[in-house]
Amino acid sequence: MVSINISIKKEAYDFLEKFKTKDKSFSDVILSFKKEQNNIMEFFGVLKNSDWDKKEKNMKNLRDSFNRKLQ
Repeated sequence: MVSINISIKKEAYDFLEKFKTKDKSFSDVILSFKKEQNNIMEFFGVLKNSDWDKKEKNMKNLRDSFNRKLQ
């Protein structure tokens, strides 16, 4: 395994340290963020077949109903 030293701000170190456990190295913590970012791509396109006109009407009805209750 290759080891490279980097400099980070104390604030960044404190942030990473919150995620570090005795079983995880700082490298593991950093790489876990990379994995999480890739997982969001699984959701790309899931709403492409949604009926947006229907959703907009439902939201309008919900807002109108809420406003009536406030009066």
